[in-house]
Amino acid sequence: MLAFKRLLALASLAVASVSAVPVRRSNSGQGTFFEVGVGACGITNVDTDLVVAVSQQLFDTFPGAGANPNANPICNKPITAHFQGKSVSVKVTDRCAACALNDLDFSPSAFSKLADQSAGRIAITWDFD
Repeated sequence: MLAFKRLLALASLAVASVSAVPVRRSNSGQGTFFEVGVGACGITNVDTDLVVAVSQQLFDTFPGAGANPNANPICNKPITAHFQGKSVSVKVTDRCAACALNDLDFSPSAFSKLADQSAGRIAITWDFD
């Protein structure tokens, strides 16, 4: 019985170690673009900056988010987005009220690294870096 308890304790430690490893999850959504300015993170950007707004739902429920959006841990978090063999690295500086959970709203220059702006909306995949 003692050997079984030791084995169970070792198995629990192994599971705890595995669950502590961050999992990189790929997300799929729609990509659009907007004219940037002062975002929800309190950061002022211009259209040539490589920045992105995440959905309001993701922004507001991100672990550690509180009443002050400027202090949200998602602010300045790097993301790499992909579309048809192209990719762009951006930083989160805003939230998008019209976006679905995994949609991203890019600065014009960031969107242009993935597709021509005339496309308007593209199907993307993305990951937090």
